[in-house]
Amino acid sequence: MKKVEAIIKPFLADDVGEALVQAGITGMTITEVKGFGWQKGHTELYQCAEDMVDFLPKIKLELIVAESQVEQCIDTIIQGAQLDKMGDGKIFVTPISKIIRLRTCEIDHDAI
Repeated sequence: MKKVEAIIKPFLADDVGEALVQAGITGMTITEVKGFGWQKGHTELYQCAEDMVDFLPKIKLELIVAESQVEQCIDTIIQGAQLDKMGDGKIFVTPISKIIRLRTCEIDHDAI
């Protein structure tokens, strides 16, 4: 099992989420986050004064998937979120050692 985390631009979240569901992903968590990478922040005009915004709004997708679904997840996220511009986001894949469904106490693949 793997955890796939993707940081993407907010206006792409609905389309990427829908594409992941169509690709057979049965669950995900979507969180509004703020951060910056290479692009740093940006300058905004607020009440006639320039203000530097250090943290940009992003969406974080978190999915726990079987090993066999990882590449399809990655491909789906790239197809839906890649604009070839700085700030498109990142995808992280990490191993998961254990999952427990609280309601039923199912473990690992049965708990996904």
